[in-house]
Amino acid sequence: MTKINYNGVLRDMTPEEETARENDIAQDLAKEEAEAQAKLDAQAEKEATDALKASAKAKLIAGEALTEDEANTVVL
Repeated sequence: MTKINYNGVLRDMTPEEETARENDIAQDLAKEEAEAQAKLDAQAEKEATDALKASAKAKLIAGEALTEDEANTVVL
């Protein structure tokens, strides 16, 4: 059983308090994982866009035709 310091008195947590604590920990972990995944997704999207822009620039310099995705990245 987990101990809790309540107003300076150390006591065992009730089963309800332990369940609530475990749920809070699980929710915090899920939130952290979701935030980390969102950050990874954003980074991957940025890298893909950067690669597309670099490809479009190289093709423009070489006088080659652009793909539709490359053309969509060109800002006039």
